[in-house]
Amino acid sequence: MIARGLLSIAVLPGSVLVVVPFAIFWVTSWLGDSTAIAHSSALPFWFALVLALPGTFISFWSLTLFFSYGDGTPAPWDPPKYFVIRGPYRHVRNPRILGVVLLLFAESLFFQSRFLAAWATLFFIGNAIYLPLAEEPGLAKRFGDDYIVYCENVNRWIPRLTPWKSEKGHDTKAI
Repeated sequence: MIARGLLSIAVLPGSVLVVVPFAIFWVTSWLGDSTAIAHSSALPFWFALVLALPGTFISFWSLTLFFSYGDGTPAPWDPPKYFVIRGPYRHVRNPRILGVVLLLFAESLFFQSRFLAAWATLFFIGNAIYLPLAEEPGLAKRFGDDYIVYCENVNRWIPRLTPWKSEKGHDTKAI
């Protein structure tokens, strides 16, 4: 399970948060549109920190729930076997992606890079298109009415202020 988890982290969030931003930063620097890492103000750093802390927390919490309660990973080749409605999933349907988006915008603020901000925006838009068209119909097939009721009560991107409770109980593993 540990190897499965590490592989999914390295391939998915690792490439989105590290490989692609590094490539963008390197290419834009090479083309002469470098971003100054030495900030003239500490403000971008603090705004980046405000986004990075909850983004990191939500992303890792979501990942650990997939491993421990879903018996799977966020990777398409090793999806969770069980429907997870715990923790941040009781507030928003895609907390892991939301956390990654926060981290991407934190990177763009930290490096003061409009290209990294464009990458963060493109990543969000890509997921906003992909999830309802491809992933959600598959989840509805796998988890049936439980997932449909969940979608009716929990928003895709905007978190609920109060956690949603399934009639079946959020602590049970539902197939």
